[in-house]
Amino acid sequence: MVFSSIIFLFLFLPLTLILYYLVGKTFRNSFLLLASLFFYAWGEQFYVFVMLASIGMNYVFGMLLDPKAPPRKQKMVLMFGVLANLSLLIFFKYANFLLDNINPVLQAVSITPIDYPPTHLPIGISFFTFQALSYLIDVYKKETTVQRNVFSLGLYIASFPQLIAGPIVRYHDVARQIRQRTHSFAHFSEGIERFIWGLSKKVLLANSMGAMADAVFALESTTLTTGTAWLGIICYTLQIYFDFSGYSDMAIGLGKMFGFHFLENFNYPYISRSIQEFWRRWHISLSNWFRDYLYIPLGGNRLGNKRTAANLIIVFLLCGLWHGASWNFILWGLIYGVFLVAERGKFGEILRRLPAWLQHCYVLFIVINAWVFFRVETLDGVGDFFSALYGNTHAFSIYPMIAIKLDLIFVISLFTGILISCPLFPHIRERVRILAERQPQIETAALALKLLLLAGLMLLCVGQLAIGSYNPFIYFRF
Repeated sequence: MVFSSIIFLFLFLPLTLILYYLVGKTFRNSFLLLASLFFYAWGEQFYVFVMLASIGMNYVFGMLLDPKAPPRKQKMVLMFGVLANLSLLIFFKYANFLLDNINPVLQAVSITPIDYPPTHLPIGISFFTFQALSYLIDVYKKETTVQRNVFSLGLYIASFPQLIAGPIVRYHDVARQIRQRTHSFAHFSEGIERFIWGLSKKVLLANSMGAMADAVFALESTTLTTGTAWLGIICYTLQIYFDFSGYSDMAIGLGKMFGFHFLENFNYPYISRSIQEFWRRWHISLSNWFRDYLYIPLGGNRLGNKRTAANLIIVFLLCGLWHGASWNFILWGLIYGVFLVAERGKFGEILRRLPAWLQHCYVLFIVINAWVFFRVETLDGVGDFFSALYGNTHAFSIYPMIAIKLDLIFVISLFTGILISCPLFPHIRERVRILAERQPQIETAALALKLLLLAGLMLLCVGQLAIGSYNPFIYFRF
């Protein structure tokens, strides 16, 4: 069950909201935890016990982080807590990848390879593991107090609005909200608006771009023209942005409906003028997590240029690995690490002297090319796709099934996606605000227009979902 499904929109969410407000303040956290576990079990069934195990062990480790205990004991508890969480992640996410790389070495030295069946990857395990680590580290650093109510801690780790696709919520940001939060009609209506906006980005834009991207990436390399390859990767560039940011918008909107205020996770990353700026705008919660819990503890930029470069490479190597267990993701992360290091040196000085439009082109060129590693599943496939991307192709005309998809609706979706990936709506809102200060009646007209737009977008989304249109869930790797 995902947010962009009929069952969620017209059964799970309405019932959960009604019961949440009926049970009263005392039982709201417990009810929301049960609803979240049910939501997760709907798709993962038996693997909900992995979630329960994570909640249980992190509750115990948190209780053992007694602030009155000697610092050495606290450090040992934290170390074991971090290892336990990472072990859970490694077992389910990386065991097969590690053995796929170890077994050829064992065979080369005449040792019997390790036979290990494919491991199911529980959806969202990377997200809730990082949230659990955030809790333990925050308690250890005394940035927050230990959570003595296991149900409240469970709600933090398992809360369904941001469970399967982020944003990564850090414990000290929501600890007070878990204990006590306010509900209002204004916040609830803001939540509905944000949710519809995110749903529209996912259903109307990401899905449309994803259908074309999947069709292109499914082609044999011999049938790819250079134009087709660029069409595919540009569509994927838009798909992944609107999918990720759409789910984040829906999560933030759902949070508001239940009284939570989650931090922003995307801020128009494709308008960036450097890779540094891109990562300040893309998946902000993940970037901040790695910065605060890995980059700064490693020394950040305080220990000289060489150490800073090494820290950036380590962080983005692990960032790539966090996204998926394959060499493609590792290389994807390293690409960004290398450019971030380069931008701190003379290359960065040269870049800052360039015209703004050229800086934008540089970022888009790097980001679009890097997405090839993210989308293609094998290194051989990456090589073939880049070969077509840069003119080494044996195909002379666009593949017929791709040509058929290039209709008016797709073209409108493509150009709409390009426009909305820029801060068009914030600019319009600001202009309306300025005009409304001079002519108050404009604000009423703008509100009516916004309500009509939201209603229309919701109807379009429901229509697309009702007919069973293409609606992938791309977070199965996380």
